[in-house]
Amino acid sequence: MPPISSDPLSRRNFIALSGLVPAAALASSLGSTAFAAAAEAPASAKTPKKIPIGLELYSVRNELMRNLPDTLRAVAKMGYEVVEFYSPYYTWTFPFAKGVRTLIDDLGLRCYSTHNGAQSIMPGDSIAKAIELNQILGTRHIVIASPPKDTVGVEGWKRACGIFSTAVEQLKPHGLSAGYHNHQTEWKAVEGGGHIMNIIATNTPPEFVLQLDVGTALEAGIDPVAWIKSNPGRIKSVHLKDWTPGAKADEKAYRVLFGEGVAPWKQIIAAAESVGGVEYYLLEQEGSRYPEFETAQRCLDLWKAMRRGN
Repeated sequence: MPPISSDPLSRRNFIALSGLVPAAALASSLGSTAFAAAAEAPASAKTPKKIPIGLELYSVRNELMRNLPDTLRAVAKMGYEVVEFYSPYYTWTFPFAKGVRTLIDDLGLRCYSTHNGAQSIMPGDSIAKAIELNQILGTRHIVIASPPKDTVGVEGWKRACGIFSTAVEQLKPHGLSAGYHNHQTEWKAVEGGGHIMNIIATNTPPEFVLQLDVGTALEAGIDPVAWIKSNPGRIKSVHLKDWTPGAKADEKAYRVLFGEGVAPWKQIIAAAESVGGVEYYLLEQEGSRYPEFETAQRCLDLWKAMRRGN
């Protein structure tokens, strides 16, 4: 996903969901405890652990901005189990968020994380709003996808890690945690050796999530399997975005569908499930040769076919 945007909430989406708010109030009154208990109920000892498959909703961003309720219905109908809302969700009102929660509950979807700008974990009203919105949605992780303003160099990133670590402590009482989503930038080498993601991993507590975007890691020349193995238990979610060398104009780079690029998916998944501590997967697509909904369906079908082949 490109840098965090700030698209406004469309009037159409607000009107479409406004009728859901009364029912949402009841869902909200039940609190997050019941949700957590249901989500974490132990599976049968005879049943292999099943990792839910979700969609980062940036993949269907144009449809989402046109009509959020119908987009969620389409995503659920395809067979996705989880959705991740990206940064515009932070502009929602609390009643609107309650309407979204009611809808995803009705559709059998779950939202385990949101994709945020750094403002969502800044002290004061900013983190308070993020906490409220994420509790309404039933999430587990507030994932940051860009650093605080003016973060430059090793010392700047270490200061950012101090903010991330403080956020982890502030979020704990609310049943939430924080995390970071890598783009290409975070794999750049910094003075003293290593890269920014190493600084983040080293200077944040173990419960700070390292959400792995596979495509951007591959483009930067990083071995995603080695990264997972070097950070056991911290890869709670993985963005299943493929990549291959070449130009977007030639339907290469991030234009390839899941499984069409160079990602060693079976090895990545094996590492994520045996070492990384993955709780759910998120397919993500920045655009392809197909329309958004068809792209999301094709990627899900390719994922399921690969899983059946394991």
